[in-house]
Amino acid sequence: MSVARANNFSEIDYVFLDRDGVINRSFTHGHYLRRWEEVELLPGVEDAIAQLNRSGRKVIVATNQRGVALGLCTEAELQELHARLQQHLAAHGAHLDAIYYCPHDNGQCNCRKPLPGMFEQAFRDFSGASAATSVMIGDSLSDVETGRQVGMRTVFIAAPGQSPKPGAEQASAMATACAESLLDFVEQYLVCDRPA
Repeated sequence: MSVARANNFSEIDYVFLDRDGVINRSFTHGHYLRRWEEVELLPGVEDAIAQLNRSGRKVIVATNQRGVALGLCTEAELQELHARLQQHLAAHGAHLDAIYYCPHDNGQCNCRKPLPGMFEQAFRDFSGASAATSVMIGDSLSDVETGRQVGMRTVFIAAPGQSPKPGAEQASAMATACAESLLDFVEQYLVCDRPA
């Protein structure tokens, strides 16, 4: 069930998404996607992103991909997977405006969530993007912590029937809103029929 504590999202123009757990199903801890054939998109993702695109909002992925630093996948494999994701979305009338990823291990950078580096870069790349015009949607405590640190509104995705991640209860309590999926959030809280 969706829960909103401050559901004024009408001025949101930039929707930041975590990847694993929001766009596609997360694997167990320690497994990292390497190939498109391993990806299982979550129900309604294509429709949700297409609705956001039609509303004129920018949809931006910000994802930690520590598997690169651990040698469990390469940046080339990661970029190919993201290219295939874009191709799949395009076939459904949807697209991602940007994909930022952190390939580093803990303590190696300023971009691994909950640190703000990916968002600071996005705010430089998109002239209208700011904390006030953005929302962070994720399924982990680090996603919510990052959004709050940057000053953005946050949405915690808690899919029914899935085992909660560590810190899920705290993330749910900290988030601006909670939803069962990306599509649930889009349909419940965003006005997506505004002109692009």
